[in-house]
Amino acid sequence: MAKKSNNTRKKSQEDSIWILLENFFTNERTRFITGLIIFIITIYAGLALVSFFFAGAADQSKIENLPLGDLVANKGTVNNWTGVRGAYLANLLMNQWFGISSFMILFFFGSVGAKLMNFRRISLIKRFLFSASLLIWGSLFFAFVFIKGYEDSFIYLGGQHGYLLSEWLINNIGVPGNILLLTGTLLIIAILSSKHTIPFLQRTFRFKWLKKFIRKKETDEYYDLPDYKTSTNTSDNIYATVDDEDENKDEDDDEKEDAFEVTIAKGEEEYIPPTPDIKPQHEAGKEQTTFDIEIPVGDDEIFDGSNMEEYDPKLDLSNFRYPTIDLLKKYDNADHQIDMEEQTANQKRIKQTLENFGISIASIKATVGPTITLYEVVPDAGVRISKIRNLEDDIALSLSALGIRIIAPMPGKGTIGIEVPNKDPQIVSMQSIIASRKFQECKYDLPVALGKTITNEIFMFDLCKMPHLLVAGATGQGKSVGLNAIITSLLYKKHPSELKFVLVDPKMVEFSIYAEIERHYLAKLPDADKPIITDFTKVIQTLNSLCKEMDDRYDLLMKAHTRNIKEYNVKFISRHLNPNKGHKYMPYIVVIIDEFGDLIMTAGKEIELPIARIAQKARAVGIHMIIATQRPSTNIITGTIKANFPARVAFRVSSMIDSRTILDSPGANQLIGRGDLLFSQGNETIRVQCAFVDTPEVEKISEYIGEQAGYPTAFVLPEYLGESDGNSPGAVDLSDRDPLFDEAARLIVIQQQGSTSLIQRKFSIGYNRAGRLMDQLEAAGIVGPFEGSKARQVLLQDEYSLEQLLNQLKER
Repeated sequence: MAKKSNNTRKKSQEDSIWILLENFFTNERTRFITGLIIFIITIYAGLALVSFFFAGAADQSKIENLPLGDLVANKGTVNNWTGVRGAYLANLLMNQWFGISSFMILFFFGSVGAKLMNFRRISLIKRFLFSASLLIWGSLFFAFVFIKGYEDSFIYLGGQHGYLLSEWLINNIGVPGNILLLTGTLLIIAILSSKHTIPFLQRTFRFKWLKKFIRKKETDEYYDLPDYKTSTNTSDNIYATVDDEDENKDEDDDEKEDAFEVTIAKGEEEYIPPTPDIKPQHEAGKEQTTFDIEIPVGDDEIFDGSNMEEYDPKLDLSNFRYPTIDLLKKYDNADHQIDMEEQTANQKRIKQTLENFGISIASIKATVGPTITLYEVVPDAGVRISKIRNLEDDIALSLSALGIRIIAPMPGKGTIGIEVPNKDPQIVSMQSIIASRKFQECKYDLPVALGKTITNEIFMFDLCKMPHLLVAGATGQGKSVGLNAIITSLLYKKHPSELKFVLVDPKMVEFSIYAEIERHYLAKLPDADKPIITDFTKVIQTLNSLCKEMDDRYDLLMKAHTRNIKEYNVKFISRHLNPNKGHKYMPYIVVIIDEFGDLIMTAGKEIELPIARIAQKARAVGIHMIIATQRPSTNIITGTIKANFPARVAFRVSSMIDSRTILDSPGANQLIGRGDLLFSQGNETIRVQCAFVDTPEVEKISEYIGEQAGYPTAFVLPEYLGESDGNSPGAVDLSDRDPLFDEAARLIVIQQQGSTSLIQRKFSIGYNRAGRLMDQLEAAGIVGPFEGSKARQVLLQDEYSLEQLLNQLKER
């Protein structure tokens, strides 16, 4: 017995030692210090190698003739900047090992140091393979090129490794074989290291003159061009034209072919009499060309294309692969057993608490969810529901629960619901949601899988039917994870040709992980540098550009005699709409704005007005909005916003007032956090545990998509030109100045503070009038333009200058 006890104690001591070691090496401070040490050693080795080029010849005799121990013991002097040990290390790496390419060893260890210090997110496995391959290739290359220069130099540019390997290869495959081997391995390394290598090689080695000749020959053989004569009879209005592109257009299409991996035949750059409009469309991997002949009659928008092959919007990226489920982390919840003792004890406590206050119940049953258990209570006849509702805090006290929620009565049931948090909550993984049969087989136009309900059912909705979504919740309650879950579920279901995102991220860190899918799923302004919008001025331009896109789409719907984007795309795919009349396939556009409150406080009406326009009208043309805020106050979520966002998602908020602002009812303040949310659409409110998708999972999905061939650029939104001329509706007329204009001008100049709120306070006027006064002051040249959250710059420094300006205005 004593022996068993000693063995157990010894085992527990060993386990504790391993735990201490694990904690030591996973500690952030330990990792940083380790990375710093590696970084310092790498810099020291780098200095030794650089110094070797200048001092290697002088140190060579000492380093090669004396052991390192004797050099150190005798305090041998060397010229290398890093001393004896540095000189010895440099000679070892340069001459005995890999030569100049030894710098790749330092490159790898420098990456390890940066990774441990969390300076950059680096895949060490990829970095190791890249460094090792270039290390070996570089050693062989320099040895081969400078194989005749070793006799007269103190340095082996390829090291002895490269020298011996190069000699062996030359003896076996000769000099031409060695050149081919070096070229081939370099191309393989480049292809495996960068996704841009293959398109670059295809553009570099394409023979455009030969391609044009073949295209022209195929077209001429297929159509007997002289048979098509130009008709001057206006009644005989059947015509078509061959697509002729200029040289620049042809080069642009060449780039598109690289990205899409599709061959598109074009006519030659010369005038051809009017002939049928040839729109050849190749399928990837096929040599035969299929020509779509369009014969539009008159000026009609709609023509009969029933004899043509249906348009395939996915053809440009026909080899696109949807993200795989194994990119998502799988949590082991399969063995989780329901704690029946906990459920029975809670039922007894609820019943006892109600009976203590004179409320008798007929029955009680429990439904166990991932994080919440719903207890449905059937009260005896004659019991007032309000009495049970008022006992919320007492029931929470008896159950020792974090917070409970009472639903009295439950919609569609003759029961009262009491929701109680589980002591051992489960993680609802995004992997389990995406892998579910319900998600895989759903036919929604824009399927959003949000998580699981308290009855363990997958909760999904179609964003097209919402049609816009308002998300609110305090900091750290799961709002950002919820937005990632929405984006992830759409990426797993929609092809890049069918869906585009406009991502607005004032915090600049939440959506940056989606930058890699720019050429697949993102939309941006023509002159935008970054795919993720972070600057509030760009946000205003983008929202106004979306309004223009919305208006353009409505024009196309009107011409096509369709009511919504779904009907329009069906007509376009079936070739009933003429592309020569401006018709095109329309992808859905989902606009996601994080930290909406920050934008409202910065830009106010400039942000709210285009959002209201989009929310009111854009549903039919496939533009949908999701806006999120952590401050669900009435000055952020205004009546205009709430009226046009019927679907709301509320994570935990701090007060009942915030809950009423977002949901028009209490309840969000009683949630337990960590992804616990209420989904409201109309009068129905559903409690859901949001699916958890971690940042590394999202990064893997973005990398998986980003590594595939994409479009040449992101989806380009229409260019928006602001109304800057004097005849625009928003122009300021200084002849009709506000009665308080002079006093406001003196106040601003005296205080040297161009603030609208200052005018409000001093003159006790509303925001709109104060804003108009500020616009007039700007037009008069007294204050500078709007600068976001900063006060405007005051352009006049003294009252004398101001009085002169005011007199000039009065004389006009």
